Amino acid sequence: MDLLNTLVDKGLRRETPTRAEALAVLATTDDELLDVVAAAGKVRRHWFGRRVKLNYLVNLKSGLCPEDCSYCSQRLGSKADILKYTWLKPDEASQAAAAGLAGGAKRVCLVASGRGPTDRDVDRVSDTIKAIKEQNEDVEVCACLGLLSDGQAERLREAGADAYNHNLNTSESTYGEITTTHTYADRVDTVRKAHAAGLSACSGLIAGMGETDEDLVDVVFSLRELDPDSVPVNFLIPFEGTPLAKEWNLTPQRCLRILAMVRFVCPDVEVRIAGGREVHLRTMQPLALHLANSIFLGDYLTSEGQAGKADLEMIADAGFEVEGAGEVTLPEHRAGGCGSHAGGGACGSHDGAEAGCGSHEGGGCGSHEGGGVCGAAPASAPAPAASADEARPDLVAVRRRGAGTDLAPNA
Repeated sequence: MDLLNTLVDKGLRRETPTRAEALAVLATTDDELLDVVAAAGKVRRHWFGRRVKLNYLVNLKSGLCPEDCSYCSQRLGSKADILKYTWLKPDEASQAAAAGLAGGAKRVCLVASGRGPTDRDVDRVSDTIKAIKEQNEDVEVCACLGLLSDGQAERLREAGADAYNHNLNTSESTYGEITTTHTYADRVDTVRKAHAAGLSACSGLIAGMGETDEDLVDVVFSLRELDPDSVPVNFLIPFEGTPLAKEWNLTPQRCLRILAMVRFVCPDVEVRIAGGREVHLRTMQPLALHLANSIFLGDYLTSEGQAGKADLEMIADAGFEVEGAGEVTLPEHRAGGCGSHAGGGACGSHDGAEAGCGSHEGGGCGSHEGGGVCGAAPASAPAPAASADEARPDLVAVRRRGAGTDLAPNA
């Protein structure tokens, strides 16, 4: 297949594919899927070998967010029956983080719902970062607190934060249909503030919100332009009680094509499978490891994930290995710059996808789809009807353990 050969060559050279090539990946058929995975897998292995980075989410405060992000179970007006609690104390957050680190995670993602942190909130999170690092000197810490004001990224960096996550989530042209209480430009500004402060920038997307192939390509090309170290790919978790509860638009095959497209466009960055992988990839999760080099371990912000032990078994059974604390995540040419601290990776998933760093749930650090392989999808074409997933609300389990509860976390 000429297209896939071209994309592999470009990925090994860090050359950006054309928009038509990226669209063509999303337009491939199920018969061509394994060829697509194999091609993107060559690029993934070239830059990251067979290592899988494990990340662990700690939801510092849950629910009661004033923003109206349609995908988020913590949004203003959400009827989702999620845990609601105010700020964890630094020692409580440190204990929660310790469970993930004991399970093999090398990065802890500290997430808090809300529009953005107050200066007092930055103080709280700074104290939490210090508490975690006192117990685990080599751990990477990513913060995901929403929109940043001037000077806040620098304060987090001084406190020991290694990365900051804030997702773009979807294309600029459709962002206003998903959220009205802040803008796409606000999100871009926060990613740039993190970068300028010397933090490793993490920013990703949410698939499955009814977007077109063009929307997906637009947001991934925008992310490439922002040049984050990490790109979390969330698959929408359609929580009952949120505006997008009926959006079941993804199949395992669609999810794999999306991950492959992201890998081709962002060949040498940490691509993380974030929220929703268990809901939409299901038994195809091991194949996704050939595309992404990073996952979240255990539970997400407000939803439960696969058992931590099952995550580790899946990685081993698929022929991959957990990335060690002493290993640098990013390739040498990237790790030498911003983000080289603490292993050089970045965070990702939250903002509506239930995975972590991003602005709260699916949008951050994170949690949430006839033509030949060379045929690009027609402009503005929605995902083909054949890609619609069967609604599986039985797979959406609200988190009832870990942070904010008296039960042991899943790690």
